[in-house]
Amino acid sequence: MWRTSWENFMRGDNRFLSGLRGAMVNSSPAVAAHAEGEEIEVLESTDVLPVAPEDYDPENSGFISTERFRDLLAAHGSELDPHKLEVLLALADGNADGKICYQDFVNLMSNKRSNSFRRAILQGSRQLRNSALREEVGLGLSRRLVRHVAYETLPREMDRKWYFDSYTYCPPPWLMLVITIAEVVVFMYYGLQLNRWVLQVSSPYFLKGPLPYHPQLRAQAWRYLSYIFMHAGIEHLGLNMAMQLLVGVPLEMVHGALRIGLVYVCGVLAGSLAVSVTDMTAPVVGSSGGVYALVSAHLANVVMNWSGMKCQFKLFRMAMALVCMSVEFGRAVWLRFYPPAFPPCPNPSFVAHLGGVAVGLTLGVVVLQNYEQRLQEQSLFWIFFSVYTLFILCGIFWNIFAYNLLDVKLPPPP
Repeated sequence: MWRTSWENFMRGDNRFLSGLRGAMVNSSPAVAAHAEGEEIEVLESTDVLPVAPEDYDPENSGFISTERFRDLLAAHGSELDPHKLEVLLALADGNADGKICYQDFVNLMSNKRSNSFRRAILQGSRQLRNSALREEVGLGLSRRLVRHVAYETLPREMDRKWYFDSYTYCPPPWLMLVITIAEVVVFMYYGLQLNRWVLQVSSPYFLKGPLPYHPQLRAQAWRYLSYIFMHAGIEHLGLNMAMQLLVGVPLEMVHGALRIGLVYVCGVLAGSLAVSVTDMTAPVVGSSGGVYALVSAHLANVVMNWSGMKCQFKLFRMAMALVCMSVEFGRAVWLRFYPPAFPPCPNPSFVAHLGGVAVGLTLGVVVLQNYEQRLQEQSLFWIFFSVYTLFILCGIFWNIFAYNLLDVKLPPPP
């Protein structure tokens, strides 16, 4: 079992987990239970290392002693990437019980690390005396960018090194780029159509399109998400686009499009529903709900891991991020209470910003705190996700019944 795992790790074969499942079935019952029902793929191995499995796990128990594991590293560690070797050494040094669970080894190989495994890595890393990733020289431009992103987003050196070795630009950070490009295209289209680039919202035709949220059209469910592609003016688009690219793209490179997309979409939906509940007569435009979810989650993660974050000028940059968020939020508040060009329809609401911040400080923080760990195993994730789901359901019922029960006087449809 250990021999198969080690061989595939040395070869860098991304399919090794399927082969490991076959080995797990023959190990202890607890390990085998995790493999039931999963498809087993037999790997064809051409490179065989001189490692006999009975030398390291003679009882086929699913565990290996840390002493024997270190012997394995000493014998074949030269074939590993040095950063991955550091992680394995930290694993060996961090297990106080003197043995390493086979499932922890599988989790390491699949980049799905448990909390106990992370604690073992961190405990072991304190005993290692290796150079920091920042001290490495001779890196190309693309690798320097990956290293920069690692220091911008991850608070632990082991995670930074593991990310640096694992990231391949495949797939690239496409989600934030696609959303940003779509927003620019829509803005340019309406700029040409309305012949207006600053405060487009003052045009009588601005809200007539199929994208912005309007309380009279709240039955058109797609508007609770599509409003992000409309912006009140070039100043609105510029600030949102800058924060979306400077924060969203690095976060997507580290945590992936699925997780960052989850936080972004949750912020967008929370923003529009928050407006429909608290500012019932106002329309909504702009991607601030999603952007503020990402930025607030990242800033909270930096504050919670202040000593571990090694990004340069972090205090100054954090202050600048807060200034940009405050300027954008102040602009939105000013615009909301500015006399509308076409009463009785008010200007777009600012409450979507607050909905995004609420998502970022709860669900977003949990996502960013659990790099390369299974979110479904984090109880805090399910707590916040359940609260968020409850809010969505309440918002839906509110939109269905509250407007009629409260006899809200809505502005005429655009």
